[in-house]
Amino acid sequence: MSSPADTPVGRRLQHVKHIIIVCSGKGGVGKSSVSAQLALSLRGSSPTTRVAILDVDLTGPSIPRMLGLDGHPVHQSSDGWVPVYADGSEARLACMSVGFLLKKKEDSVVWRGPKKNAMIRQFLGDVRWGNLDYLVIDTPPGAFFLPSMHRTILIEFHAGTSDEHLSLIEHMAPVHARLSAVIVTTPQAVALLDAMKCLSFTRAVSLPILGLIENMSGYVCPCCGEISNVFSTGGGQEMAKREGLRFLGSLPVDTELVTLLDAAEPDQAAESVEGSESSSFELFERYQKTSTAALFAKIAEDIIRTLDNNPSSDGAPSSGDSTVE
Repeated sequence: MSSPADTPVGRRLQHVKHIIIVCSGKGGVGKSSVSAQLALSLRGSSPTTRVAILDVDLTGPSIPRMLGLDGHPVHQSSDGWVPVYADGSEARLACMSVGFLLKKKEDSVVWRGPKKNAMIRQFLGDVRWGNLDYLVIDTPPGAFFLPSMHRTILIEFHAGTSDEHLSLIEHMAPVHARLSAVIVTTPQAVALLDAMKCLSFTRAVSLPILGLIENMSGYVCPCCGEISNVFSTGGGQEMAKREGLRFLGSLPVDTELVTLLDAAEPDQAAESVEGSESSSFELFERYQKTSTAALFAKIAEDIIRTLDNNPSSDGAPSSGDSTVE
């Protein structure tokens, strides 16, 4: 009898050490920007760390734009699809998204459940992910999660798109022990209520939680750097305390970061096949100069430390507890 890992997804993800799902119960809280920052920060944590980011927001893919990868094609090799490498020949930040498969980036994706399910299965089982330390999965807004791969992946979901979430759970069951989640919320009461639904789901499926991030917590003045509390603040930290979750940190609205991720132009370093001549990763260099980068570096360090200190096999959190200590 074959083992659960002896499946197309299990075999493809066998060399992914940690899979991180970025999730929320509500859209508009900045899950995609958090996913992109997490991928960049994990890559920058050491000179050898290898990261991939998978964008499973099939109807609204935004990761290619944020990483300056718009217009890059995905190549087919004898061993499967080759992801697009945001850092070119260094090949330490891979990306896959349905956005790479559209003829025009403005095209809408009008798919029913079975086709979405097939697309997610292809992303997990047909992409040549290789050896990864982290896989970050950017999911649509919603309270559903996906079991994942052998080194590290981040995933983000959208509310009400249960087809994607259920497909992820089904296909990633062979690597469920390597999954963990990061919950993103904003300080407002409505977002916190939906985040609670997200938390309830993670507990129902025994998905370990690395912690909670309060996004859009204040506004960084572009002139003096002072942080003003335009919205309420502290709601995420209070929720984490009340629910026994690790509070990873607060992130203010940073106009520098918004400009960088929203207006990112295709990076000449990006490549989807080996052999690119360029080794410059301009997007990462510019990201490091934003005020948010230092804040997120501490969040990434906390996540890395938690995963490294966990006694579970392959550095993955145990599925027996909903919160990773």
